[in-house]
Amino acid sequence: MTESPESPEAAAGEATPAPRRKTSPIGRVVFLLITVACFGYLYYRLDGAATREGLSLAAYMTQVFATVQWLPWLALMMGYSLFFFLIDTLVVTRALNWFLADIRYRDILPIRASAYIISIFNEQIGKGAMAYYLNRRDKVPGWEVGSVMLFIMFCEGFYLLTWATVGFVFTAEELPSVFNILPVISACAAVFLVLWILYFSGRILPGNRLRERRILSAFRQARPWHYVAFFLLRSPALLAAVVVYTASLNLFGVDASLLTVLPYLPVIFFAAAVPTPMRAAAITFWVILFPDNEGQMAAFGFVQHNFFILFNALIGLIFWRRAQRELFG
Repeated sequence: MTESPESPEAAAGEATPAPRRKTSPIGRVVFLLITVACFGYLYYRLDGAATREGLSLAAYMTQVFATVQWLPWLALMMGYSLFFFLIDTLVVTRALNWFLADIRYRDILPIRASAYIISIFNEQIGKGAMAYYLNRRDKVPGWEVGSVMLFIMFCEGFYLLTWATVGFVFTAEELPSVFNILPVISACAAVFLVLWILYFSGRILPGNRLRERRILSAFRQARPWHYVAFFLLRSPALLAAVVVYTASLNLFGVDASLLTVLPYLPVIFFAAAVPTPMRAAAITFWVILFPDNEGQMAAFGFVQHNFFILFNALIGLIFWRRAQRELFG
């Protein structure tokens, strides 16, 4: 691990808590509007599908839920959630080892699991809770831990975009026309990533001091192989998700293949990260991408994403007492 340079202002900032900023209501209004739009769209599509079947909306959705093979789906999702937890913890552990301290995998397990409880509301807040946890338990400087969490969030976006592009390469002719912009987005993102790495290595804009901020220390230390390693470590979770979500779709009565789901799933995971109630944005994307199965896709999106979040929180509860002992015991 390399030492992160500190400016006098940064050192002073650690000693004196920063003043609390007032929260802008703009973000809340935007997410509220997104939520209203999502639920409005879902109601319009589902009510239309129910009308075509000559049923009320409640009877139509009851019929949809009654046809699902619940027990195989439940076993599949529980196994996937546990696998994701193990991979997710591995990624966090390796990132902390790269940039901060040699913390053991088994010691990260309760931290990551406990953060899932907060992630019910927002995944990024959950990562912030992990930073607080490590700062309290292991005395790791808060700014540096926050920097590692920021690095993980940054890399997750590129990792999802990469797999979406791979899926596009294999199934471009079968995808909706809106996906044709994906290669352009990917090319721009690749150029941005190269410039990002060059900037934090000091090869471009060497006199700029923004990179010296402690919250960006992980990016200063990161080398190209760190980004590649993150992608390789995280990818088993995405590939497993493609298999699980494809099988789950079939259990919900929707005919889907691995190559169909591969380009869709990263895009839907982006939508799932939007903090809308009950993952409304992700559910809406499923209905948009499978327009011939409105009822099945609404039911699938609702139970798939919310079960994943709630089961992960249950894993967190298993580790909660240990987490409390380590923080306050």
